[in-house]
Amino acid sequence: MNVEPIAALNALALTDTSRLAQLNSPPSAFDTLVSQIAGVNEQMQVNTQAVQSVALGQTDNLHQVMMNLERTKLNFDLLLQVRNKVLDAYQELMRMQI
Repeated sequence: MNVEPIAALNALALTDTSRLAQLNSPPSAFDTLVSQIAGVNEQMQVNTQAVQSVALGQTDNLHQVMMNLERTKLNFDLLLQVRNKVLDAYQELMRMQI
């Protein structure tokens, strides 16, 4: 049995501790915001397809489509308000004097 490949794996694992620390750490606020943006984007794409299927007569469940559209609109509005608050906080930091 050749021991060199096993030693190489151990050396790689010891040098890659920063990656392990990232896996064990909780997600940052930025990561959470990015995932929420991706979620809203995915909802918008699904809703676009649902509206097209209603327009083409492929589905009859107009009520569910409208409920999903309204839910996505509310999520987008919330995300927009969060963006505005972050932008205001950034601008306030830029106005501060040292």
